Amino acid sequence: MVQEGDKAPDFELATAGGEKLKLSKLKGKPVVLYFYPKDDTEGCTKEAKDFSGLVPDFRKAGIEVVGVSPDSVESHQKFSKKYGLDIRLAADPDKAAALAYGVWVEKSMYGRKFMGVERSTFLIDKTGRIAKSWRKVRVAGHAEAVLAAARDLAK
Repeated sequence: MVQEGDKAPDFELATAGGEKLKLSKLKGKPVVLYFYPKDDTEGCTKEAKDFSGLVPDFRKAGIEVVGVSPDSVESHQKFSKKYGLDIRLAADPDKAAALAYGVWVEKSMYGRKFMGVERSTFLIDKTGRIAKSWRKVRVAGHAEAVLAAARDLAK
């Protein structure tokens, strides 16, 4: 599990936009990397819409926002189009990035145990280190809190 101050694990994932996204290529600018469980579910949709709505503010501060889930590129494309999302969505079907960040965990719902993504966000600084992390994220107000922390980092 990565901690604040650690070097952010690098990855290369396909995005809904059709490009390959390599995290290390974004070095030199802060990055908000958020992991979410599944496209087009209630909490994940709200979180994506919240981040997407704040993209102009993130961009003004020079900050890149990337959402990652185990869904396919095709799922991300449908999700993005359906809600008019303005953020990069990266597909992690083999869960390599989720495992590297320690967010692929055992979960429990209605007494049933299963593996899934723990909703988490990482703020990565210009040098590629994790400046701040949020785990077991509650969606309400989260994107705004991340923006505030990212603005402080970008100063």
